[in-house]
Amino acid sequence: MKLGIINSAFDQAGVDTATGLQHIARIGFDCVDIFTEAMTITKEEKLLIARTCEKEKLPIISVVVVATGLIDFNAPVREFHVARCKKFVDLAEEFGAKNILLVLGEYIWQREVIPPAAQWQWAIDTCREIGDYADKKNVDIALELEPFRLSLLHNVDEMVRFVDDCQHPRVRANIDVSHLVLSDTSPLDLKKLEGKAIHVHLSDCDGKVHGDLPPGRGIVKFGPYLQAIKELNIDGAVSIELEYSPDPSRIVEWVEEAYTQTDRIMQIAGLRG
Repeated sequence: MKLGIINSAFDQAGVDTATGLQHIARIGFDCVDIFTEAMTITKEEKLLIARTCEKEKLPIISVVVVATGLIDFNAPVREFHVARCKKFVDLAEEFGAKNILLVLGEYIWQREVIPPAAQWQWAIDTCREIGDYADKKNVDIALELEPFRLSLLHNVDEMVRFVDDCQHPRVRANIDVSHLVLSDTSPLDLKKLEGKAIHVHLSDCDGKVHGDLPPGRGIVKFGPYLQAIKELNIDGAVSIELEYSPDPSRIVEWVEEAYTQTDRIMQIAGLRG
């Protein structure tokens, strides 16, 4: 698998887009995932990203979108977010990316007012519609597993159930290693995602709260998870996800550390290539 990173690591530290992408290429990453807003991105910004990545020989693999409104109980809100996600599909096609990384929302009101089954079905319906559109563009949808208690896709079993219920060839799973740890998921459970997973996020955490740290900064034992991922034979990328460096002025060192440690553990697992 290729080794990439979500470029938001630099953006959150106040580094401009082009400089962040140049750092990513210089450090040695094989590819990059882009975090932006498809509804408001300018033609100039799109051109900047495309030209910089082409110049730096840095393929764009994924475009990230958080669309919690896809399971909102108001139909117009769902319709807006379907249209918004289609814009992300268009952007992925324009960038030559393989997928959009889609983060769904959470059950609202502690699952007590709106029947959970209704929100589940809204997600199925909206993802099918986006999947139909993405199929025309040759773009996949990689669903994020979020470890929070009320997240729609909060563990592997729910992810498998959703992909099976959706029954769409373009709707598949993303594997996030630290999220698996936070949801008390064993590496052995990843076998359930065979044929269903197309993308991977990797970061460390303290085992208690969402952290997105460089490997080695937390408690995640990566070896068994990477071995399980290797056995899935995913034709995709492992993308490092780093959020909010504790010292933005040293963001380059933070990313370099994450790259070095991730490359090391991927090499040990025989996963990078």
